[in-house]
Amino acid sequence: MASTPAIKALTAAGIAHRVHSYHHDPRAESYGDEAVDALGAELGVRAEQIFKTLVIELSTGALAVAVLPVPAKLSLKAAAAALGAPKASMADKTKAERTTGYVLGGVSPLGQRKKLPTVLDASALDWDLVLCSAGKRGLEIELAPADLVRAATAVTARIAS
Repeated sequence: MASTPAIKALTAAGIAHRVHSYHHDPRAESYGDEAVDALGAELGVRAEQIFKTLVIELSTGALAVAVLPVPAKLSLKAAAAALGAPKASMADKTKAERTTGYVLGGVSPLGQRKKLPTVLDASALDWDLVLCSAGKRGLEIELAPADLVRAATAVTARIAS
């Protein structure tokens, strides 16, 4: 099994987790939907338990991370407010990849090259377990939501619509 900075960070912190892999199709239009299709039925989890990681740019100029269920849409206004900024927009792809050390579709809220402020949608706390990117397309980490909050040093807020 591949080891990524995200997996290494969880292991070093002693946080219980499981890693799941699936075949990534480079033609996939939505990385999140691909993960849901590949793992949802196999693991017996709902789409709302599989979280996507989006890199945003706050109006302060700082990059941040928003983590929310795959089927949901991000409220940039709510994410910005949760992180103490008036506004936010989606980050430039190149800047996001360079800052996190991950390629889009494989950005993890954990083990980033430069640790970014993180907001996790509060719906994560409704589940016993959630999945998020392990830092590579086709690789997901399963863990308890409280452990994700702790490992990512995340705040929680309703950021999904």
